[in-house]
Amino acid sequence: MTEFPLLVLVLGPVLLAEALLARYEVMAYTAGWRTPTAELPHGMPYARGADPDRPPDAYLVYLDGIGKRRFRDTRDGGQLVKALIAGAPELRVLGQVQPYSPLADPLVDRPVWDWLRRRIGLLLFLHNVMQIFVAADRRYRPLYNRAVGAQIAHQLRLAGYRPDSGIPVVLLSYSGGAQVATGAVEQLHTELRAPLLLITIGGFHNGANDLTYAHHLHQLTSAGDRIERVGIWMFPQRWRLFRRSGWNRADRAGKITVHRLDPATHVGRRSYISPEELLPDGRSHLDRTAGTVIAVIRAQRGAMAARTDPVR
Repeated sequence: MTEFPLLVLVLGPVLLAEALLARYEVMAYTAGWRTPTAELPHGMPYARGADPDRPPDAYLVYLDGIGKRRFRDTRDGGQLVKALIAGAPELRVLGQVQPYSPLADPLVDRPVWDWLRRRIGLLLFLHNVMQIFVAADRRYRPLYNRAVGAQIAHQLRLAGYRPDSGIPVVLLSYSGGAQVATGAVEQLHTELRAPLLLITIGGFHNGANDLTYAHHLHQLTSAGDRIERVGIWMFPQRWRLFRRSGWNRADRAGKITVHRLDPATHVGRRSYISPEELLPDGRSHLDRTAGTVIAVIRAQRGAMAARTDPVR
């Protein structure tokens, strides 16, 4: 009986501190107190995949889950990125965007967080979790969306993207990265005027962001994904009752297509991007997910490139 109060006493102040820090980042960006990080580590390219000397068929920006804390790929996210590059060499792929930092400041480059990582690694995940809820908070959401949308646009330009080129931009997101991806749509339209395709894998997001400027959203999901179901339950804007939410308006407009990847789970050995668990047809979960993403992009690429913006 004494364990629960002790847990509350320990985690309560930690969660409060994380919430304050998460809000500080977006306010520091908005007020101009700090300039977002733009340079990547020495020797790290701004994009991988298709030859930079000619326009690729599409640019793909991968927005990872809460384990993202450095410019380089996480272990699991890196496996997905490699599979996409190998299976679709016509794509230019960016994986360096920091979805959980409006200042584009990786946690591993901060001395305090580096010290904590070696002692209390859980705090790194709590930090990114709190950033998701700040990004979903109606008070901070427009500021957060503008900050990370601008970060994505800047990285795309550095990778060779030219505004008004008509080349599609694919925002591929995992878990909480979906909150950032759906929020970045309007800013990317403003800065790049690019055809936008969104693909969520186990997307954890509040459904409030406006998807008017997105060509389509493909939702990769599974009945075994409990974390995504918790997100749907937590956020009323994902409920059909809230017909005016961004998510439900997009659904009624026919912009959302669901792809079932049963029996995948959100994390663990049977996750969407696990290379270990095999399906009855002999493919791994990673192979199936990567293949689905590539098939979706190739099927919609022509339509996206040819489509004129109906809003302008």
